[in-house]
Amino acid sequence: MFLSLVSALVIATQTPSPQDAGVIATAPRDELVESQRFREAVAYANPMPRGAPESDYPLVAWCEALVNGHVALGETLTNRDPLDLDIIRLGRLEAADFRAALSAAESRQTPASRAAAAAAAAEATARWTPLVDQDEVVRSQAFGLFFGLPGRCEHAARRIRQNITTPPATPADVGLE
Repeated sequence: MFLSLVSALVIATQTPSPQDAGVIATAPRDELVESQRFREAVAYANPMPRGAPESDYPLVAWCEALVNGHVALGETLTNRDPLDLDIIRLGRLEAADFRAALSAAESRQTPASRAAAAAAAAEATARWTPLVDQDEVVRSQAFGLFFGLPGRCEHAARRIRQNITTPPATPADVGLE
């Protein structure tokens, strides 16, 4: 316990690098990297929902479109409670993060990858379209039943933003098999 507190204090007093600006490290860097690698291996090992792209760039476009559709649906509700408003706010932030990753990686994509991303985004957007014309009760239920995105979305966004081209770790790589 004492050693953990000392480690946390040492890390907290170090000046963060520009790429870590805003990040508060509470564990040694190697531990953070290994934790991220572990979560990424699990995320990439889990099956994706039907229709989700396998490649990272189109997947991030699909994820962004799903979040934007959810936010847009929430904005149609007239009886939004504080939780709905917070979900909408967080959705906007998540969509902005996906958009920033897509923008950062766009110049590195092939025309085929960009076309796949556009098609994936259109397909994800189309999932929300039929709900817009429904009555408010149905829209509210659909808004409340969206359980979020696969964990792989956030890892794919990080990978394309940082131009990581090596394959993600597998469960075996992180000691899960």
